[in-house]
Amino acid sequence: MNFACFLLALRAKNGLHYPDMSMKGSFIVFEGPDGAGTTRHSQWLAERLRTQGMQVMLTTEPTDGPIGEIVRSLLQKEPLPSSEALQLLFCADRADHIKNVIEPALKAGQTVLCDRYTLSTMIYGEAAGVDREWLEEINRAFPTPDLTIITLPPFDVCMERLGRREENDAFETETFQRRVYELYASLEDPTVVFCDTSGPKEEVASDIFRKVEQYFGEISRDALTKMNRE
Repeated sequence: MNFACFLLALRAKNGLHYPDMSMKGSFIVFEGPDGAGTTRHSQWLAERLRTQGMQVMLTTEPTDGPIGEIVRSLLQKEPLPSSEALQLLFCADRADHIKNVIEPALKAGQTVLCDRYTLSTMIYGEAAGVDREWLEEINRAFPTPDLTIITLPPFDVCMERLGRREENDAFETETFQRRVYELYASLEDPTVVFCDTSGPKEEVASDIFRKVEQYFGEISRDALTKMNRE
């Protein structure tokens, strides 16, 4: 049994098929190339939703769990493991993340905001030369987000932001990031919205909130109270 098969078997053993988990909450994911603002804007959206009376679980991948810590450590070292091995580690971290964090929060009726998820595996893996069908297969059992927000400022803005960082990981080179950027930009999916995050921070945050409202409907204390009564 190869490791990909082992991972699928492990998910099955732990009940991680996710065909219908009768979730009560909503699952929103932030994606984008490095320097696009996924972390900042997921945090701001979480705060905005909380002010409207929503229960929000804000989380991220790779996680701060034991497998996620291994992934984070590997990204700071040279040489990296093979691209396939690295993506399997991301998926192992994701399986643990869903089982222990995302699934319980959704079942409890919380809105889950996740900074990176399966699409990062697809995009970064493909940019590294990994077969896309294989990437899709090892992520197939994971639950699909209700909405994915892709933060996508102009490429030069991403690179300028990366240049200001004190440390960069192994993915943050211009050649690789350009491939990542192009793959994100080419996406077409009705559950995906794009946001240019190059403008003033407050305006971008408001634009993201408006797009979430357009997708899910009005988000306010009054609207939530009415929905709960119904």
